[in-house]
Order: sequence, then C-alpha cells, then structure tokens
Amino acid sequence: MPATPDSAPGSYDPEKAGGERDSQFATTLARGLDILRCFTPEDTLLGNSQLAARTGMSRPTVSRFIYTLTQLGYLRADNAVGKYMLGPAVLSLGFPMLASIALRQAARPAMAELADYCKGVVSMGMRDRLNVVYVETSRSRSRLSQQFSDIGMTHPMIASAMGHAYVASCGGKARDALVNTIRVTMPDDWRRYGAALADNIRHYQKTGFCVSHGEFLPGYFSVGVPMAMASLRETYMFNCVVPDTGPSASQLETDLGPRLVAMVRGLQMT
Repeated sequence: MPATPDSAPGSYDPEKAGGERDSQFATTLARGLDILRCFTPEDTLLGNSQLAARTGMSRPTVSRFIYTLTQLGYLRADNAVGKYMLGPAVLSLGFPMLASIALRQAARPAMAELADYCKGVVSMGMRDRLNVVYVETSRSRSRLSQQFSDIGMTHPMIASAMGHAYVASCGGKARDALVNTIRVTMPDDWRRYGAALADNIRHYQKTGFCVSHGEFLPGYFSVGVPMAMASLRETYMFNCVVPDTGPSASQLETDLGPRLVAMVRGLQMT
C-alpha cells in the first residue's frame, strides 16, 4: 500500500509531538549524516565554515565530524583549496540500495520506449524526506540537458509533476499532514508552488497524472504518475520531461500523460 508521511523511508522527524525527543534517535549519527547531505551538484567542495553555517553546528564540532568522515572514506580533502568533497565510500554505500530496487530493471525497456517516442527523458524516483530523488533515467537519442535527470539527483517534492504525483497519491489525512509539513518547513517554495500543487491534486483525481508547464524547470513540460503496489513498501513515481518546443501543452493532457499512466499500469501488471 502507498507509503504515508509517517511510514515513508527518509521522512522521519526525530521530534515527537509536544517537543519531546525520541530516545531511540541517535543524534550524533544524524548530525554526521547531515554533514554529507550538505554537498550538492552545485556545491561539490565545501569548507569547515560553510558546513558549520549549513548545519548550525559549531566549527570545532564540524571539524571532528570531518576528520571522522574523512578517515572512513566518506569525505576527502582538496588540500589545494582547503575544502572537502564526498568520497568514494558514499557511492559504495548507495549502490546496494539501487541494486535492491528490482523495479528499475523491469521498467527500463518501457521507459526507453517512451523517451524515444517523446524525444525527452523518462525518470523514476522515490521520496527522500521532502524531496524526490531519481533512481533511474532513460533519455532519448535527441539532445536534452542532463542537469535535471540523472540518478541520485534530487529536487523539492512541491516543485515538480513527479513530486506532486506522490503527494496526490497519499490518502486524505496523510496527504493533509504532508502538505502541512511542506507548508511549514518550506515557506518560500510553498508560496511559489503551493497553488500548482493544489491544482495538480485535483488534476490527478480526474486523470491519474500531474502536469508541469515549466514552473520548476523553465523551458520544459513534464507529466508525473505515482506507482503504488501492495508488494512494494515504497510509492515510486515516474515522470516524462520534454522541451516546450516539442509537444504542445494540450498534448500533455491528451498524449503524454495518458501514455505515462499506461506505462505505469503495464509495469504494475508484470
């Protein structure tokens, strides 16, 4: 059954109702992982002061975490600039997780076929806290920017058709709780994308897919569809992204959206 905000991996909040902290939550481990989460495709090199500012930790505390993570191979130093980057141990840790998702292999042929048809990109994602992370991508042979569609890339759940599809697929109370969490913790994104999310929830209820007309990624259209199966402990999401110089906005509704829905239904039957 679909994952809910309370049960979805990567959605855990260590703070319990009433402000009490979960006694089972290892805060030191979480803070070390927060160091690793600071790195992005745009910020591949970060120094002590930058990591301290992003995590809210003191510089001496960050230094101890950096030392430990470097010794374990999760960070490596660039001595020329006095900063750090992610180390190979991060990739070694992530690959077994990707390999465990059998749906990736099963979905590849259908994803490649749809990507070639629409001359765009078809991707598969899953939830990571309040973000969506790509776990598989198929690109057409035509040139299309890879900056927004590569395995491991993330974007805010509230900003895209794929993320909206996840939110829309949640049950009533679970969806309300998730939307409220997004609204409270991401106020800037909420002001920018909240109305589009509300529209897409209604759109999904009528059509089975969500749409984006370039709100998050100017110059590109996209459609998103969730995939929840009783045999899966995750709700996965699929999207199809095309340049806005290709299909018209109306074709998202009459062609690409229904094709993506059909692709997902076909995967559910395999």
